[in-house]
Amino acid sequence: MTDAAPRIRVGLGVMVFKDGKVLMGKRKGSHGEGEYAFPGGHIEFGESFEDCARREVREEAGIEINNLRFLRVMNLKAYPGKQYVDIGMVADWAFGEPTVCEPQKCEWWGWYDLDEFPSPQFATVQSYIESYRTGRVFFDA
Repeated sequence: MTDAAPRIRVGLGVMVFKDGKVLMGKRKGSHGEGEYAFPGGHIEFGESFEDCARREVREEAGIEINNLRFLRVMNLKAYPGKQYVDIGMVADWAFGEPTVCEPQKCEWWGWYDLDEFPSPQFATVQSYIESYRTGRVFFDA
């Protein structure tokens, strides 16, 4: 007998800042395809938030980050058939040039002003921006 009950997953995204701009990529191959998002992914068993953030940014965009800090948590239910607890982090760019390291997951990376993000945006993006600007730490969407 298999357990067919839906499961909540835990994801983590990172707003990476460089010279006042934020790194975003265009998603592909998963929910939110064609939407712009910050680098991130699933937290692996036993992994810390910081280790996950560093790993995901390195795996997806090929850059290194520092000065990691917690931003917010979100109960994300915007995509049919999926539910995530999404941990939002903020970091500063340390070194490297953004490169599409996982072409099956991302079309490209670019640096954007907070007031001029491309669209459409992944369902978590606006909560990151609001949290960054206001200090709000919990979202249920």
